[in-house]
Amino acid sequence: MKMLGVFGILVHVSQHAFGVEVYEGVGSVLLPCQISSVPLRPTVVWSRYDLTPSTIHQRYPEGDDFKNQNQRFRDRTSMKTDTLVTGDLSLTLRRPCLSDSGNYTCTVTVFGNEQRLADVELQVKDPFPPWAKGLVAVSVVLVVLAVAVGLFIYCYYFRTVPQVEVESGAESVQLPFRTTTDLPEDVTVEWRDWNNRKVHVYQDGSDRPEKQDEFYRNRTEMKKDLLRTGDLSLTLKHPICRGIYICRVYNREGRVLREKQVKLWDKVPQEEVVVESGAESVQLPFITTADLPGDVTMKWKDKDNRKVHVYQDGSDRPEEQDEFYRNRTEMKKDLLRTGDLSLTLKHPTDRDIFTCRVYREGRVLMEKDVKLEVKDQRPVKRIEDKEESVDIRNRSSSTDPTPLMADQSV
Repeated sequence: MKMLGVFGILVHVSQHAFGVEVYEGVGSVLLPCQISSVPLRPTVVWSRYDLTPSTIHQRYPEGDDFKNQNQRFRDRTSMKTDTLVTGDLSLTLRRPCLSDSGNYTCTVTVFGNEQRLADVELQVKDPFPPWAKGLVAVSVVLVVLAVAVGLFIYCYYFRTVPQVEVESGAESVQLPFRTTTDLPEDVTVEWRDWNNRKVHVYQDGSDRPEKQDEFYRNRTEMKKDLLRTGDLSLTLKHPICRGIYICRVYNREGRVLREKQVKLWDKVPQEEVVVESGAESVQLPFITTADLPGDVTMKWKDKDNRKVHVYQDGSDRPEEQDEFYRNRTEMKKDLLRTGDLSLTLKHPTDRDIFTCRVYREGRVLMEKDVKLEVKDQRPVKRIEDKEESVDIRNRSSSTDPTPLMADQSV
């Protein structure tokens, strides 16, 4: 009966609609939503259903969860820390811009039942009338060169994302991040990848492996005294994913204190293989020590981008091969266990460059180039035969007695 009463309150509140107007450029705007009684262990979600993903902010009883948040609102939203105690579910949106105008919906979910609490129509207005914009445009022309130089210096010297290169199959790589040593002891340090997966979490003075994405479990490490030294670098074991990694440092209220991006890029190795013309087969080598997940896709292609061999979902896919290579290729059966991704090519016919790429969820985890050289001995033999015939004629002209006798008769 108590739970039914709570949901009665929620249904009553959901009938409220609000309109909020604000000028672009103000510090923040508050989107109101309140309930008189907070149910047991609710999940509060602010959404804009015209966007994808639609989640603007999400609050669990354990705290905020930004995993599914729309990237446009990253680091711009917050709720009060005691919101699930007081019933004030209002959302603070920082740095509102014109594109933030729209309908925002606050919902709460309790034991799988979702209730709509409030709809807020936000209108972000332009603070400058048209005539003022024209005046500003004229003024901007006078200083555009200075602004351009300033932006160039800022973008290329202060915001350039550092790159870290790693050899394919390396045991580990370090993503560097050094900052000042004045961090409070209650900070949270999170490393995430480009898919927003949690690579490593440090919280309350220790690592939190239970909050990692399973893909990175037992593969990351940070310094033990990172708060004392300010060294927030991350050691990533068996790096097989290239892309942008982001480290953020949050205070207890969820505000970002520090942020660093590191681009991880692997060098594409190339190996050369030479085989005699007419050979039955040749092996294009590719061996890695990385621990590959079971859902990877491997594609060998030639220089013309034809599919030489495809491995997907734990088995070969001959139907995806180019007809030129049909029934001429083979890979190891236990390649995920051994890391031997080499390709056996039957009846090699010509020189070529073959590339093997390993994909997961559409991203390249690793790749390798193999240059194949097919040696044809027939032209060399013809040259040797010609040289031999020349030598015979030379020997005949110098040692055969018949020409000498003919000269004497003359």
